[in-house]
Order: sequence, then C-alpha cells, then structure tokens
Amino acid sequence: MNSKTVTELKQMLDNRENFQLIDVREEHEFEICNLKGELIPMGEIPDNVEKISKDKPVVVHCRSGKRSGNVIQYLESNFGYTNLYNLEGGILAWADEIDTSMPKY
Repeated sequence: MNSKTVTELKQMLDNRENFQLIDVREEHEFEICNLKGELIPMGEIPDNVEKISKDKPVVVHCRSGKRSGNVIQYLESNFGYTNLYNLEGGILAWADEIDTSMPKY
C-alpha cells in the first residue's frame, strides 16, 4: 500500500498540488478537528465510490491510519484503484508533527 507522511502531505498542500484528500472518520470526529478534506465516513465508502478520483493522487486519512488503510485495501481490491495513499499516523500524526495546537481525541 502506498502512503504519505504528514510532512509530505503538508508539502502537497503548501504547493497547492492537484490531489484529493478524503477523511474516512465519522462526522463527530471531523467536527473536533479536520484537515479540510472531503468527509466520506468509512461506512459510506461503498455508496460513494464515484466521488473518489481515479485521475489524480488521493490521500485517504482517519485518526491513526488503520481505517484509511482498510478503505484503501477495499477500493484497490474491488474497484482497481492504483492512485491511493494512506496518511501514515493519521490526523494524530498531523497534530503531533505539523499542528500541535490541533485538538487530539
């Protein structure tokens, strides 16, 4: 599985690269803190596959990287995605390494 570190994601954001950022956490988690990605909770992925790009890099994240990893495996196995990247350590790593003011839960 391909992955990106939080430092790599920050560079992508700073450089305004053309990519999609998908947050697979639940809405109540998203309300606590988020990276301004597109919220598609893990359980809603099967009904929203068409919203996930196949034409540009897609970084998928959750709280720690486990749920997003499961989503990526599902999409790669069932829909042939080859452009997905798991955010290593999820939003917790972002809060630890990039934005220490971000609330953790």
